[in-house]
Amino acid sequence: MNMTRRTALALGAGALAVTLLPLSAHAAADDAIATFTGGAEIGEGGLTLTTPEIAENGNTVPVSVDAPGAVAIAVFATGNPTPEVITAKFGPLAAAQSVATRIRLAGTQDVVAVAQMADGSFVRAANTVKVTIGGCGG
Repeated sequence: MNMTRRTALALGAGALAVTLLPLSAHAAADDAIATFTGGAEIGEGGLTLTTPEIAENGNTVPVSVDAPGAVAIAVFATGNPTPEVITAKFGPLAAAQSVATRIRLAGTQDVVAVAQMADGSFVRAANTVKVTIGGCGG
């Protein structure tokens, strides 16, 4: 194969686009998390995020979050085109502060759970889920 200048430029542009794509996806997730927390400092611990280590199909990935004492829980998929997955709010009569659902993942990525506690603080947990078949157009 002869490498022409046009082919080299096309390959270079493609490589650049591939390297910048994850950065924009993570930036969108960071913005969504900052919107949920109002820019507040986020601590660690106080909630349990349960996800599979490997998901054979990204169309239906089970996720559960347990955060005793939380008033709200949000789940984000950092590599999805729209990172916000679910936000659950709990009233004073809620028996338990937990959420369980199935989500779609575009590919291998981090799933992040952020909980707003009753005292106004925020805590987070994150797990990496390896997806073998993408669910969001992958």
